[in-house]
Amino acid sequence: MVKLFSPLSVGALTLKNRIIIAPMCMYSANNGVLQPWHWQHYGNLAQSAAGMLIIEASAVAPEGRISYADVGLWNDECQQALQQLVGDIRRDSDMPLLVQLGHAGRKASCDKPWDGGQQLPASDERSWQTIAPSALPFTEGQRSPQAMTKIQIDKCISQFVAAAKRAHVAGINGVELHAAHGYLLHQFLSPLSNRRDDEFGGSLSNRMRLPLAIFDAVRAALPRDFVVGVRISATDWVDGGWNLPQSIEFARELDHRGCDYIHVSSGGLSEKQQIAIGAGYQVPFAAAITAQVQMPVIAVGLITDPLQAEKILQQQQADAIALARGILYDPRWPWHAAAALGAEVQAAPQYLRCQPHGLKTLLHR
Repeated sequence: MVKLFSPLSVGALTLKNRIIIAPMCMYSANNGVLQPWHWQHYGNLAQSAAGMLIIEASAVAPEGRISYADVGLWNDECQQALQQLVGDIRRDSDMPLLVQLGHAGRKASCDKPWDGGQQLPASDERSWQTIAPSALPFTEGQRSPQAMTKIQIDKCISQFVAAAKRAHVAGINGVELHAAHGYLLHQFLSPLSNRRDDEFGGSLSNRMRLPLAIFDAVRAALPRDFVVGVRISATDWVDGGWNLPQSIEFARELDHRGCDYIHVSSGGLSEKQQIAIGAGYQVPFAAAITAQVQMPVIAVGLITDPLQAEKILQQQQADAIALARGILYDPRWPWHAAAALGAEVQAAPQYLRCQPHGLKTLLHR
């Protein structure tokens, strides 16, 4: 059996295959509201035959956006746009849809990547004051974030819950809580960015307290068939920072609390990171976590070849493979992977006529 194209249970969902479309910010929203770009972008990806699509990071509060052009899910207008997008996709695709919920913390208030991506100066009318566990900027010379008060921490938990409820009403199948890439929840986890001396800082259990509280609150507020997963950075790639042993402990805690999956990435917290980049460079982190938990583990990061993806799964290094930049480059990657591995995928009937000669069973309705 080709494992990449075998079913996978993720919470209450049964995925048709183990190819996951990772969340990728488009920086194309208006006041948090999805725009026409998102219709063509996600409509296209929903026809890719992947097992699941995770919609880009959607901020739980305006100040939680990475940039002023980020998607949000904090008010009725944001929710209504998402609900319309889901409805339009559902007319022609039954692909499970999740949305990533995030808060950028000290990495917020930035320009779009293609306009430099730098944090905007306070004089820019599009900027805002950022918040974080501690008043430590991401980059030397940036305006320092405000250290969050306990009132702000409680509010943050409520914002994640409210956004998850909005996603559920919009028809989304679940949420991925973003605790990776140096954003707010990762900032609480890492000792490099969290220098608090209260119950949310110091020891590992204290640094995990807010991310776990958010997970527990979201899990308790939504029906059990609503998927709740978490994305982590397994390491900061900096000595003295967040690392794999701490990630394993965090993963165990999530597993014990009923997390439906964990999505294992790395880095993004510090400019001092020294990343050993290469094909599948993050897979060993996913493999180490897979050995310690019952929930499905998603591997991601320079997994570009179908044979490479299949080998990762056959060797039980992960339960699923996520694609990000790779599927932007090739939105029909699952088709091409199925062709390479001798598998079959579902396609919309409008596309069946494009089936290549010699691959008469590749695409089916």
